[in-house]
Amino acid sequence: MSTKLESMRPQSWQGIDDIVIIGGGLAGLFCALKLAPRPVTILAAAPIGQGASSAWAQGGIAAAMSPGDTIEKHLADTLAAGAGIVDERIARLMISEGPDRIRDLLAYGVPFDRDLEGQLLLSREAAHSERRIVRVKGDQAGRAIMEALIATVRKTPSIRVMEGYVVEELISEGRFVSGVIARPDAGQSKTRVAFPARAVVLCSGGIGHLYQVTTNPAEARGAGLGMAAKAGAMIADAEFVQFHPTAIDIGQDPAPLATEALRGDGAILVNRAGHRFMTDLHVDAELAPRDVVARGVFAEVKAGRGAFLDCTKAVGSHFPDLFPTVYASCKAAGIDPVSQPIPVVPAVHYHMGGVLVDADGKTTVDGLWAAGEVTSTGVHGANRLASNSLLEAVVFAARIAENIKGMLPESAHYEWPKDAGENDELVTLEDSAQLKALRREMSANAGVIRDADGLKGLIREIVRLESANKRVRFSNMATAAKLIATAALTREESRGGHYRADCPEPVEAFRRRTFMTLKDAERIAAEITG
Repeated sequence: MSTKLESMRPQSWQGIDDIVIIGGGLAGLFCALKLAPRPVTILAAAPIGQGASSAWAQGGIAAAMSPGDTIEKHLADTLAAGAGIVDERIARLMISEGPDRIRDLLAYGVPFDRDLEGQLLLSREAAHSERRIVRVKGDQAGRAIMEALIATVRKTPSIRVMEGYVVEELISEGRFVSGVIARPDAGQSKTRVAFPARAVVLCSGGIGHLYQVTTNPAEARGAGLGMAAKAGAMIADAEFVQFHPTAIDIGQDPAPLATEALRGDGAILVNRAGHRFMTDLHVDAELAPRDVVARGVFAEVKAGRGAFLDCTKAVGSHFPDLFPTVYASCKAAGIDPVSQPIPVVPAVHYHMGGVLVDADGKTTVDGLWAAGEVTSTGVHGANRLASNSLLEAVVFAARIAENIKGMLPESAHYEWPKDAGENDELVTLEDSAQLKALRREMSANAGVIRDADGLKGLIREIVRLESANKRVRFSNMATAAKLIATAALTREESRGGHYRADCPEPVEAFRRRTFMTLKDAERIAAEITG
């Protein structure tokens, strides 16, 4: 049900502000706060925080804040994880601004863990050379950050939150985005509403729900990526999808997550026979880069040996206190992680690719900025370093706010909302038959391991499904899937999160980022489908 928080409207608000933010996750809320006191409207499909992957993030935020850590060390780890295609200039910018953004979050009331002396308590995660992860109660960082930001947003008079508005299209005038069209009442209204804007900030999240097994909420279905591509925006690195190696394998959709912090604290991966298989695959074993661990787990599961995260010795009886979220998920499924190994499986967790943006979050389309997982800033390269994603969200959300303040004069008010017509394309709670088929095909052929034949078959299936379901929301999702599949087919090598069984080694000629428009993807698809 939609909610109009009229009490948040400033007394001087005659029309609307001309800044619209799509998405109520970390990037969207942080950007709105940084834009204050300029009026801004947030459009969120679900109550803010509930449909956002940010709230589910367990590990925390990476920032070089300990006495022994430096920006150079954090940058080196980020470059190593990104497998040769990180934009070093942008990554350095993000890392250098990280400590200030942590201090912003503290000022907004985020209760980061502290030691007995009151200093931030930092932990270590995979592929980090130092303890630099700022956490909350072990595995509750995302939830705690979102709760603090939501409370601050709700008492900030310049921010109007429109909950239950499912954004379906960007309004374009040539190469300029001039607003959005959304469906109220959590997508249940037949009436669509147009929101004019001079600045649209896309913070719509990732693409996890395009896959059958994911740790992401159902709202993370690539809609923002698809909408931006349709508006002409350049898409970068779409083939790079990160699979979290340790989703809890209990048949839930989305799959609950066994945080990487467990492995950081000494938990090990074993198969059904009790063999610790990651020691055979990488010198860092369980703390190897996520793509290596994901393929290791995938191989054990596919071979029928199963994969299990054994926390009994490293965490043991401290589990309920140190990792309450994971503990609750396990207990609900009848697993006692204090004494039993946890069954795990790789699941889509994060998209390194997305809408191409510059250092200020500007896309290649005028009037459209973007932040968070929907973007490709270049800081993750081929494989995201653990806990750099929340850092990226807050750093670039803040930079967008500064850029908009500097580029646009004070708000010019527009009359709104405007009726954008009616249709019967209501949002359904259950996935459509076409979306279920798309998710199966994406997991089977654009998953942990890919090859050319599978990707070509996937592209043909996406085209077939598009013709069977021409509704705008499915079209947005199919567009995102097509961009991922065509980019994966084009990259004839293995690098980071992208692994091609038919091209298992990295190729020097491909040690570069990928840039693609929707027209490029359509051309490749047309060549394959004939």
